[in-house]
Amino acid sequence: MDGIPNIDRFIERLNLLQEEMETEDFYNDRQRCGEVSREHQKLTELVRQYRALEEIEKHISDNQEMLEDTTLDKEFRDLAESDLQDLLKNRESFREKVLFCMITPDPSDSRDTIVEIRAGAGGSEASIFAADLFRMYQRYAEEKGWLVAVMGSSLSDCGYKEISFSVKGQEVYKTLKYESGVHRVQRVPETEASGRIHTSTATVAVLPEAEEVDVSINPNDLEIKVCRASGPGGQCVNTTDSAVQILYKPTGMIVTCADERSQLKNKNKAMTVLRSRILKQKQEEERAKYDANRKDQVGTGDRSERIRTYNFPQGRVSDHRINLTQYNLPEFVQGDLQSMLDALETEDKNRRVKTLLEIPS
Repeated sequence: MDGIPNIDRFIERLNLLQEEMETEDFYNDRQRCGEVSREHQKLTELVRQYRALEEIEKHISDNQEMLEDTTLDKEFRDLAESDLQDLLKNRESFREKVLFCMITPDPSDSRDTIVEIRAGAGGSEASIFAADLFRMYQRYAEEKGWLVAVMGSSLSDCGYKEISFSVKGQEVYKTLKYESGVHRVQRVPETEASGRIHTSTATVAVLPEAEEVDVSINPNDLEIKVCRASGPGGQCVNTTDSAVQILYKPTGMIVTCADERSQLKNKNKAMTVLRSRILKQKQEEERAKYDANRKDQVGTGDRSERIRTYNFPQGRVSDHRINLTQYNLPEFVQGDLQSMLDALETEDKNRRVKTLLEIPS
């Protein structure tokens, strides 16, 4: 079929998955069961869409033959011409669906997620902005019915120096992965008497939550320190050595967690964050090996990449990766992110379709 890669390899993969699902011990491994079932469902939908596209192509061919038949009367030819135009429109729609279904899914798309936000340049205003971003994602997650839990945080006088939190729900990483990068805000701080616009930044890292089976960590590579967590004083002050700091020696990564009163809970949270950071790093290294044109991508992980500007005086939010500007900033920072996230996903799909079409069938 013109413009569509050969479907045979996808059918072969579907048959292999079907055979695996029919084995006696298939449901013993719940994680593998979920992965196989999702891929099987996706490939089944691909084949269904492909067969529908084949039917449309056949009807188009039949109608074109009718129009070439000079013996047909005008009324019949007009009917065939009208039907042909509808079929051509449907062909483009089904063709796009087939191509999107052929895109290899990111294996992390269905994972829960850990989001890390750090204040960047801009002093106290950057800390305020970091807190604004946290509330923005928190409200978006609430609208989606996702569960948000703070993993660790470091407060400043007016916001967050940094905060990390987990987000659990359906296709969380698939939705939020495009948020990684540098976010820039332009506004007049409340403390600015002259009305001058300040520019501040915060970095966002979106990590697919890793399981123990995903990342093997040698205990000898860890340096774990415990200390007394700081608190607001009074009855709330923590009087036990519950705060945990973990140094991963091979990379120098440091994770600190002090939000829980239990040292064990803090350690478990810190290890979850550490595993997720290591998994993300491994994925980035693999992607860099096989992607020679990373600058053309939407971007899903580089913290040094400035991805978005929030301009309060003009009420606009601009995503620099896809050159999209929206004038709904007040609603956006209240969690109305969906249209922006949809546009980022569509751009990423279109790029991946382009790559798919360049691969020999």
